Amino acid sequence: MGSAVKLKNLRNIGIIAHIDAGKTTLTERILYYTGKTHKMGEVHNGAAVMDWMPEEQERGITITSAVTTCEWQGCQINIVDTPGHVDFTIEVERSLRVLDGAIGVFDAVNGVEPQSETVWHQADKYRVPKLAFINKMDRLGADFPAAVQSMREKLGARPLLLTIPMGQEDQFRGVIDVLKQKAIVWDEESLGAIYQEVPIPAAFTEAAQQAYENLLEALADVDDAVMEAYVGGEDLSPEELAQAIHRATIHLRAVPTYCGSALRNKGVQPLLDGIVRFLPDPTEVPAVTGVNPLTGETEQRPARREGPLAALVFKIIMDQGRKLSYVRIYSGTLKTGQDVYNPIKKVTEKAARILRMHANQRERLDEAPAGNLVGVMGLKHSTTGDTLCSPEAPIVLEPIESYIPVMSLAIEPQTRDDQEKLEAALSRLVEEDPSVRVWTDEETGQIILSGMGELHLEVLIHRLEREFHTRVMAGRPQVVYRETINKPATASAVFDRELAGKRHYAAVTVQVTPQPRGDGNRVESKLPPEHPAAPFVPMMLEAVTGALLAGAAFGQPVVDVAATVLEAEVREGLASDMAFRVAAMQAAKQACLEGQPALLEPIMRVEIIVPEEFMGEVIGDFNARKGKIEELQSKGAIRVITGLAPLASMFGYATALRSATQGRGTFTMQFHHFGQAEK
Repeated sequence: MGSAVKLKNLRNIGIIAHIDAGKTTLTERILYYTGKTHKMGEVHNGAAVMDWMPEEQERGITITSAVTTCEWQGCQINIVDTPGHVDFTIEVERSLRVLDGAIGVFDAVNGVEPQSETVWHQADKYRVPKLAFINKMDRLGADFPAAVQSMREKLGARPLLLTIPMGQEDQFRGVIDVLKQKAIVWDEESLGAIYQEVPIPAAFTEAAQQAYENLLEALADVDDAVMEAYVGGEDLSPEELAQAIHRATIHLRAVPTYCGSALRNKGVQPLLDGIVRFLPDPTEVPAVTGVNPLTGETEQRPARREGPLAALVFKIIMDQGRKLSYVRIYSGTLKTGQDVYNPIKKVTEKAARILRMHANQRERLDEAPAGNLVGVMGLKHSTTGDTLCSPEAPIVLEPIESYIPVMSLAIEPQTRDDQEKLEAALSRLVEEDPSVRVWTDEETGQIILSGMGELHLEVLIHRLEREFHTRVMAGRPQVVYRETINKPATASAVFDRELAGKRHYAAVTVQVTPQPRGDGNRVESKLPPEHPAAPFVPMMLEAVTGALLAGAAFGQPVVDVAATVLEAEVREGLASDMAFRVAAMQAAKQACLEGQPALLEPIMRVEIIVPEEFMGEVIGDFNARKGKIEELQSKGAIRVITGLAPLASMFGYATALRSATQGRGTFTMQFHHFGQAEK
């Protein structure tokens, strides 16, 4: 299956869902039935192909998005298995950014759960067409109509039921194909690889007929051609109906919905048929847009192999000590050994090897045309969110949103041996995950590791030990703070000392002015080019930048401040780089101290989903945590509370919410802005 696959025979899809809905199990079945693997791994015994990191096998959850490729009915399907845990939202975000379609997996017992709601809305943000698979039909408490209803209520989706279950819980025998009006039963001996279509058993004929009528009605609502035929009493062929479903799916008007039990090997093949028939190929999604860095104009790159190269690096992993970049090719063809231009880093890179990924196994390719998701070796400088393009047709694609880390902990190597390995290990983690930051606390000399939440930091510490054989002692998670000033101030500093028998002298005046929140820092000089101190301006600006980073009042980085060097005094024969550097740094620190310094703390956007009966107690607790409620929504018997709260007051909130709502309330939390810390 070389690179000769036609664009219309390509599908780039992701599997999105809440923890434990069965995403990874479903992927395992897809790989088995498409002939990619010869035995099925199970998540619960740590043998799933897609969860190949030891961290994932141990916790039974997916942390990194694994990529794999398989084939069904002449179509090449590239699958990304995404994590369900909120701390790894960036993994889902960057995967959805490069996918053309997604499968939402829901648990037939619990219906739509909070994190599946979050990722579903993330997919809506990127306008990704979706199919739904209602899994675990064999479990006690499985309720297909209720799960479908929860899709309508919580997701605002319009499900098109293309398979319905024959029985549920321990009576679940197979599914009915609503379009073909046939029953599908699976052979247990072949682990579900062999299945056959049989006439619908008498007990289910009425339900099957009703499902067909409902499907026609639902399609008539979203498709004009079906509406005309339906009103005119004409019959449409299954092929015409399939085309109408395809149109409705691509335009995000409806969601083809399937059911089954991945663990019991039932219901997966009809879903594979649905991926091929109803999800878009790369030419059916809008052409990717970007900005030409030379002209500043917005340009489009339609999915064509002959066009100029435009590709996006959406993930980086370290593989046996070498850097592997996952790349989505939007237009043109990437060839092995080709020079590609990175307009963000302004460097030319060489694609040394191109690999088709199958979880952590791979196959080498000579070239990869538009529409493909591939692994690329040899990109030294490119990081997540960077564009790769032809040097003669540069374009910068919209980068992947990066999250600001809001929680940090201090780490120390346990032995000298660990200390030597730590720096390299940390730089690899930072390169892989854009939501990780590492810095050294000047005062204590401790290394500070920052991330998206408690589980995120815990996984990073374990990975340091497991993958990089670096043992560290970790402190307790702390909130990441910043500082700023509230009023303009000006200060001068003089450096006048004799060092090693030579006198050094410099006097510098610096003014600091507060900027609007989120504008960042600006450091500049007002000295004219003919000023005697002009040669020392770069030193002074560097020193002022350093002073802001170190923080004056609270030792935290200063943000949203404009700092200007107003004046500098030079004395003949006494001026030196060092003198101006020290004087500028002291003047900047003094000015910040006089500018009413204030501590800023991360304010989080919190979304809490609770049953109505617990709402009063939850709101009371949220207010007690200095939370400010912005919006209250009703979705059936569920209430969605959206608000802002300081991160420092949200430690341990998961436990508090569980106990206040008998385990039925859930929440998601994301960084919103830095706000002034209350006394």
